[in-house]
Amino acid sequence: MRKAWIVAAAGLLVALPLMVHAATFEIDSAHTSAQFAVKHLMVSTVRGTLGKVSGTANVDESDLAKSSVEATIDVKGVDTREEKRDNHLRGPDFFDADNHPTIHFKSTKVETLGGDKFNIAGDLTIRGITKPVVLAVEGSPKPFKDPFGNERMGGVARARINRKDFGMAFSKTMDNGGVVVADDVDITIDLELTRRK
Repeated sequence: MRKAWIVAAAGLLVALPLMVHAATFEIDSAHTSAQFAVKHLMVSTVRGTLGKVSGTANVDESDLAKSSVEATIDVKGVDTREEKRDNHLRGPDFFDADNHPTIHFKSTKVETLGGDKFNIAGDLTIRGITKPVVLAVEGSPKPFKDPFGNERMGGVARARINRKDFGMAFSKTMDNGGVVVADDVDITIDLELTRRK
């Protein structure tokens, strides 16, 4: 019995440093937003927002490269300030929101670049199709306390994807050889996270 207790205590001592440095942060949906931008008619840029962003980040404060993040974005909340266009985006030509109501991201690797910059590689799922993507992140790599005593982190993540890789193949050409909607879509996510108590 004493031997088992010693083994258990030793295991706890080994795990303790990991427990001290690892923390779970929840995405603060009220202060987080996902935006997108895509060229229209090759001359202007349509910008819009998606719906609620939720998820968690497991942060290893001693080594950020050992951290991970998982996030879900509601696509039914897409908003470009034009109802007819928004309904088209929710439809089968684009997000097919009735069958695929969310976008999902799960990190596979975190690369620190120095200072407040790092890359987060992961799997991005849109319309049930999963592709690898790298988010370029800039923000607070260390937690800080807000005026109310909550520990927070924050930053901005950016990526460019090809919408056709995710089954959004809608396209019409113009007489000058251009297209109505460009393939490349720029994504920007403004993030704020709160340490789970």
